[in-house]
Amino acid sequence: MLSLMAQGGAEALTVGDLPYTFKNRRLIVELAEKGRLPAIYPFPEYVELGGLMAYGFDLADVGRHVAQQIDMILRGTKPGEIPFYQPNKITLTINFKTAKTLGIEIPSSLFASADEVIE
Repeated sequence: MLSLMAQGGAEALTVGDLPYTFKNRRLIVELAEKGRLPAIYPFPEYVELGGLMAYGFDLADVGRHVAQQIDMILRGTKPGEIPFYQPNKITLTINFKTAKTLGIEIPSSLFASADEVIE
């Protein structure tokens, strides 16, 4: 599918945050690289595998909050009494090496605003 996108003239790719895409993140990153498609992903784990950039919330942080909520329920708190948690920290992660490989010049202002740059 990604190779067809590249052949069809797609210039970039946005990957959603579905569990299926996260489960197949290594394959998605590899196919985007093979098709030379710059891509933005929902989680830094994609960028750690060689993806170009990610802009989204921290999955580990959400996992900690879920664990706290489960603990509260197991201790007797009614689920309806637990406040709704919404991630409030969004991070930007950029893979400098991938940008170079794709021949993309990322503005220094974007690098400066990144939470993490992988070189």
